[in-house]
Amino acid sequence: MNAARWRLVALVAVLVTAVVLFTTTDLVDAAHLRDRIGATGAWAPLVYVPVSAVLGALLVPGPLLAGISGVLFGPVTGTVATIASAVLSALIARSGGRRAGRPGVEDLLGERAAPLAVLSRRYGTAAVLGQRLAPGVPDAPLSWAFGALGLSVRQVMVGTAVGAFPRAFSYSAIGASLDDPTSPWGIAGIVVLVLSAAVGAEIGRRMLGAARRSRRSGAHRGKPPARETRCADHRGS
Repeated sequence: MNAARWRLVALVAVLVTAVVLFTTTDLVDAAHLRDRIGATGAWAPLVYVPVSAVLGALLVPGPLLAGISGVLFGPVTGTVATIASAVLSALIARSGGRRAGRPGVEDLLGERAAPLAVLSRRYGTAAVLGQRLAPGVPDAPLSWAFGALGLSVRQVMVGTAVGAFPRAFSYSAIGASLDDPTSPWGIAGIVVLVLSAAVGAEIGRRMLGAARRSRRSGAHRGKPPARETRCADHRGS
């Protein structure tokens, strides 16, 4: 196994380990983090964005970070801060994934890397958008994967900025309504979360269908026409 593949394997191992650690342990104390950011006073939103972005790229769960934003800043400012953090976090992870994983992916795929690059250019923004809206799919690991697969900065930035809005609003509104979950903000957060999940699932379904059609079309173009094949066989005989 060459160095590029080893780096790809190491990247996957680190990401899997981080997901397990942050989802099964309390390495990040939400209350402590909230208090430390809140202690910065009027600067808190500006402090929150880079801190949350780095933690998010390190695979700290996004709902936890967005909830902190909602508690500290309320549903409106919290949504803006969460989206800004999500975009910055996605770009950090995308850069890391491209540097550490892209050569290994190209080496692993070989000739299949070229068709994948075409699909990435064509559907990259939609892929990011659909993933950001999809229910139960964490953003950070996929941001690393998007970088390894060669998606551009623009695709990741636009897809995240648009796709992160519903969940950013939902988690911020729910976080701001912890004392009264049945408040209008709390209910709106839950409704938007459910609707965005449905939209994300539909986008994912359509993208899978488009990818299958693209593969079938490519396979069909790669085969010689039946008539020409028969003529060639006749001439050869």
